[in-house]
Amino acid sequence: MGIGELDREAHVPEGTGAAAPRTLAEALRARGDEGLAALLRARPDLLSPVPNDLTQLATRAGTRGSVVRALERLDRFALQTAEALAVAPDPAPYPVLLALLTGDEGDPEIEAALPGAVALLREQALVWGEDDRLRLVRTARELLAPSPQHPSPTGLGPTVAEATAGMSPGRVQEIIATAGLPATHDPVSAVAALTELFTDRARMGALLDEASPEALSVLDRLVWGPPYGEVTANPAPPVRWLRDRGLLLPVSARTMVLPREVALHLRGGRAHRAPEPVAPVVGPAREYRPQVVDGAAAGQAYASLATVEELLKSWDQGGPQVLRAGGMSVRDLKRTASALDVSEPLAAFWLELCFGAGLLASDGEADERYAPTPAYDDWLDLPPAERWARLVAPWLTATRTAGLVGGADAKGRTLSALGPDLDRAPAPEVRHRVLELLATLPPGAAADPETVYARLRWERPLRGAGQPGQSRATQPTAGAGAAGYGPSGGAGTAADGAGATADSGHGPAAGTGTGTGAPGYGAGATAGTGLAPDLHTDLRSRLARWTLAEAELLGLTGRGALSAPARALLNLPLAEAATLSDHGGRVELSVAAGRAATLLAPLLPEAVDHVLLQADLTAVAPGPLRRPLADALAVLADVESKGGATVYRFTPGSVRRALDSGRSASDLHDFLTAHSRTPVPQPLAYLIDDVARKHGHLRIGAASAYVRCDDDTVLGEILADRRSAALGLRRLAPTVLAAQADPAALLDGLRAMGYAPAAESAEGDVLITRADAYRTPARTAPVPVPDGPPAPDTTLLGAAVKAIRAGDRAATAVRKEPAAPVVAAGGLPRTSAAETLATVQAAALTGSAVWIGYVNAEGAASQRVIAPVRVEGGFVTGYDHTADEVRTYPLHRITGVAELADDQV
Repeated sequence: MGIGELDREAHVPEGTGAAAPRTLAEALRARGDEGLAALLRARPDLLSPVPNDLTQLATRAGTRGSVVRALERLDRFALQTAEALAVAPDPAPYPVLLALLTGDEGDPEIEAALPGAVALLREQALVWGEDDRLRLVRTARELLAPSPQHPSPTGLGPTVAEATAGMSPGRVQEIIATAGLPATHDPVSAVAALTELFTDRARMGALLDEASPEALSVLDRLVWGPPYGEVTANPAPPVRWLRDRGLLLPVSARTMVLPREVALHLRGGRAHRAPEPVAPVVGPAREYRPQVVDGAAAGQAYASLATVEELLKSWDQGGPQVLRAGGMSVRDLKRTASALDVSEPLAAFWLELCFGAGLLASDGEADERYAPTPAYDDWLDLPPAERWARLVAPWLTATRTAGLVGGADAKGRTLSALGPDLDRAPAPEVRHRVLELLATLPPGAAADPETVYARLRWERPLRGAGQPGQSRATQPTAGAGAAGYGPSGGAGTAADGAGATADSGHGPAAGTGTGTGAPGYGAGATAGTGLAPDLHTDLRSRLARWTLAEAELLGLTGRGALSAPARALLNLPLAEAATLSDHGGRVELSVAAGRAATLLAPLLPEAVDHVLLQADLTAVAPGPLRRPLADALAVLADVESKGGATVYRFTPGSVRRALDSGRSASDLHDFLTAHSRTPVPQPLAYLIDDVARKHGHLRIGAASAYVRCDDDTVLGEILADRRSAALGLRRLAPTVLAAQADPAALLDGLRAMGYAPAAESAEGDVLITRADAYRTPARTAPVPVPDGPPAPDTTLLGAAVKAIRAGDRAATAVRKEPAAPVVAAGGLPRTSAAETLATVQAAALTGSAVWIGYVNAEGAASQRVIAPVRVEGGFVTGYDHTADEVRTYPLHRITGVAELADDQV
């Protein structure tokens, strides 16, 4: 779209309202500041950078990339309105547009919704003009109008005039003669007569009454699209009858098309088969008491904290290695899933959640591996509700998508957990929108997921359907011998034995295609050929499905209904939180997360400071344990089962682990006595004493490795045991053995043989192992990938509108032409230094404004309208109407000056 089309230098003074806008720039110029701000808010890409004037804004608003982005963000009915305008005459009166959407029978819902859709398109500068001359911007028309390469989503074909553009005049005369029309003197009037016939309902009905049932059947299969089809060199009689009367027009030697006027007659005047003026309603599946929902959500929130803590605690000594291409291996993911007792997709979700919250990262060493970050220790020190808020707030804005793990990228490579290529820019928008839709239901109501998906598809129909104007379907071809003429997969007339080809740009298409899906939570991968859904649409639907599953895992929903803390996180009104905040405006996410944590805290179970010891070497925690007790008990015992009450089991290995951490047997007895509500069972006391008696009897150090023991008979037993052969032991002294294995392998080997060795340092001291010994360097959480330019705030919008207005005043101001005007390249005035000085001095004395050409220090030329107030020392100081501020300009950088016309002063 060129500047000449957008602005033909026809300026309509504000307030006259006398002339209708002739260009998009004029239409924008007639808007108020609020209208321009609404346009820039809806299409923030137009602000990068801020346009110099309204003509440049109109030019930018008509570029293909900007128009595609705007169309992608339209709801289904607004998009259908634009599609109807694309097949309507240009310009189109409002009644014509209404008839294309309602058809002959009319539709009250469409009649009520259409003004809003047109207003939305006008606001976003996709449509301009008064109601009697509605115009779709040229780029949008090119994207949405039908063509052989890019069929229209309406399923309509070209007009009669477009389809006959390359047809010989003699052939056109034959068609109108066969159709019963009088001959004309030129092909233009012949095409006009044929078009008039097809748009006359009575005459067109009479013509179709003469058609055979087979011919009408062909038209029925083409009427809703695709309008193109192939024929043989010798078509069947019904096809020839339609072709001879222009009801089917040739596109090529083997391809015919149904003209748009014919299709609209057969459709009853409707451009779309099923207009959708009203958004689908999100319906409830079940209803619960709000207290039940909040309780279930709180329980799941606490379970999520326990899962994250269990995951990162298992990696305290360092997690799995990082693949060379980034991410975790499939084997390590399976191992992690097994340790957490969850499926692999769920394990990937918890890993990505920790990674997005900054609790997990790679250590950056040569032998790179994953480990908790220092932020994890700070996170552990927070109250449970605040820890939950630190998880869900990054999840809400993250673009990394755990559900893609296990799928394939564009090159067929498997996407790994914590690896690259997992960012999907629409993810935050979909998460926000899904939760907002859940919030539209009454508290305690669980939404029907299918209604949520339907609403999302209505709100962003093109978000996944590929760019407008691109063919969103392959061209399926019916096999040889398919009957007759018509779209593939349908039977045509029996006399025509060649196959037919159809092309549709709307919806899934038959043909050969593959879709590689990623496993969902409980759903396997999807792949196949045939009716392959569009990948983008499929992604958006999967994002919605994953959002519902992840929200339940995190405790944002309980039993499928949105919880009170989740409403606070979204900054939605809450009856329970009415005293906490003013919901008149949006607040920072961190503040909203804090309010959500405040609501969640009373719902979480209180931590207990005791356990119940049992005679079967187990301990039962009747609730979540306080942090010091939980840490100590995790070293002394192994978790046997989790749930409402966690069961710990004491084993020789777990007791030895506690002794390795530096505790003595008496310390363990005192610890259990202090924190148990029941007496310490005798079997447990015997177990601790027995393991402690053997612990440290053998000492292992580095020689490569050695074993020493004061009791040489014990060393003799080890040498005599055939299981020690792999360790490569030999006696150096009565109380010392040397080993070929390293100390760690030697420790594991002797422990497997039933001994309780202890590692020692070079000085002979026992080495104490700590569970929290390894952390990565400080790491920042991954930054979300933005989905286009950020939304401008009110301050930026106000400044941008002011700058555009000022630049437009300078660009459209009418100047007085000098007697012999000299204009440099680019339209800048050119005057001598003396003329420039005299003109600006005179303007300073009279207080008038002048038009100047100015070249800055970087050599960039611009036009400005200034009102000089002082001229001295080689500089002119004045109010710059273009920049809307007082500025000082060196006179030697002013290329020329011209007075403004009297009516512009």
